[in-house]
Amino acid sequence: MPSDKDYKSTKKIKQNISNIKEEFEPLAKWIDKKYDVKTLNLIFDYIDNDKSHPRLQVCLEYAKDKGKFMDNKTYNFDKRKQNEIAEKFAEITSDYELKNKPNWIKIILKLTYKSNNLYVYFTDFESIAKIEANEKITEKEIKKLQAEIKNKELWTISRAFSGVTYFLYTDEQLKKYQDSETQKDWKNQYYELLKQYDEFEYFKNDYFYFDLDSKENFDNNYESNWYYYYK
Repeated sequence: MPSDKDYKSTKKIKQNISNIKEEFEPLAKWIDKKYDVKTLNLIFDYIDNDKSHPRLQVCLEYAKDKGKFMDNKTYNFDKRKQNEIAEKFAEITSDYELKNKPNWIKIILKLTYKSNNLYVYFTDFESIAKIEANEKITEKEIKKLQAEIKNKELWTISRAFSGVTYFLYTDEQLKKYQDSETQKDWKNQYYELLKQYDEFEYFKNDYFYFDLDSKENFDNNYESNWYYYYK
């Protein structure tokens, strides 16, 4: 989520406020060249602070790039690519440590990167940046937009993650507006509002989540509960 420290640190790199760690630059370049992706950040830590379980987060810029590291059969991360990156990580960090830190300093300060049993996983910056942009739209702006629409059949406008749903009151009204020119107008209006907060220009008008639903469906099938609806 946008509040996560890993996202915030990666955002500073995207904004050119800070840089990826010096020792990780060669690995990021290697990943980009080998897999034809854009790596924004590499974050090394330990699972549950257990030094026997090191892990490496490969933060890619685009969601489509993250898809290149998924196994289409299992929908998990591609183990072969995980292993390739783990092996390259061990090689590059070992070379860096030998060149830049005397052995006694490494031992005392525990600056060595443990690469045995390294777990490599992948995230993408774009998806979280979209959530952040959508969350920045204020409730005041949403109410103003709904007031400007001036449609008595529109119950409410509800945002979640990087998308938005416009709720009519009844299922019958929902059928009337689906795939209509009015729906297209509503989508365009929301897109114009969203773009004001889209710092990195990731949203495209023809490719962002915009949907219609009904209060009738919300009440009857989700107990009028937003938690159940978005679960």
